[in-house]
Amino acid sequence: MAGKEIEDPESRFSAVLVAAAKLPGVRINREAYLRKALARCCSDDDIRAAIEKTPAAAGISIDILDKAANDSINYEAAKVSALSAAAGLPGLVFLPATVPTDLAQYFGHMLRIAQKLAYLYSWPDLFSGDGDDVDDATKGVLTLFFGVMFGTQSANAAVGKVAEAMSKQVAKKLPQKALTQGVVYPMVKKVAKQLGVEMTKKTFARAVSKAIPVVGAVLSGGLTLATFLPMAKRLKKHLAGLEMTKPTIGVTDAEVVEAQEPVATDYTEQPDADESASQ
Repeated sequence: MAGKEIEDPESRFSAVLVAAAKLPGVRINREAYLRKALARCCSDDDIRAAIEKTPAAAGISIDILDKAANDSINYEAAKVSALSAAAGLPGLVFLPATVPTDLAQYFGHMLRIAQKLAYLYSWPDLFSGDGDDVDDATKGVLTLFFGVMFGTQSANAAVGKVAEAMSKQVAKKLPQKALTQGVVYPMVKKVAKQLGVEMTKKTFARAVSKAIPVVGAVLSGGLTLATFLPMAKRLKKHLAGLEMTKPTIGVTDAEVVEAQEPVATDYTEQPDADESASQ
């Protein structure tokens, strides 16, 4: 029975998602990120309103949000590609060790960019609870975000339903019932299963790219960049197109997010605009 569960694509994907969410530096401090990302284009009052409510409720234009989103996508893409290339250097001898590490790094950066895009486009804090545990609602919405990244149409529809529920309820957090037992829940399970299958395919492709030292590093970094960028942009486009993203429309009473203690991270080697978000 346990063996079947391990082989189940849905369980496999969920396990990797939860593991990646627990890695150091993966969880983004919503308040710190929004403050830094909007600092160049918005007033202090607008930034404060974006943090206490949402960027949409603060009246921040979609052009400003899109610019901040593109900056974050480029930052995360550069980081994950460099780490992927480094993981490709050992070659065939160390393949069993490098592939799981690279996959975890890749998923970790996908989680980072998913959070950043969500916060820019007026979603509430995804990791507002204490401790390392990932609650079912957060796991569900992140699964849907990953589904959008991979081009799963059912994920697009499900994200739209979640956003609609949040807008109607003036939600302070994710709609727990819809994501864990309501109409969206079966869609979450379906997407998780599809992603589990895709994950296995990508793991194999990444293993092949690492088989030859040095050349494998170039191929691995290039493969990561070629897949990460379009997936991140796909999620950006979908979230930006939701009604709740439009200025003064959508979630108008999002919870106030307290500044969190800095998190140990491996992403601090450059003073990038996003750097403080990973602290």
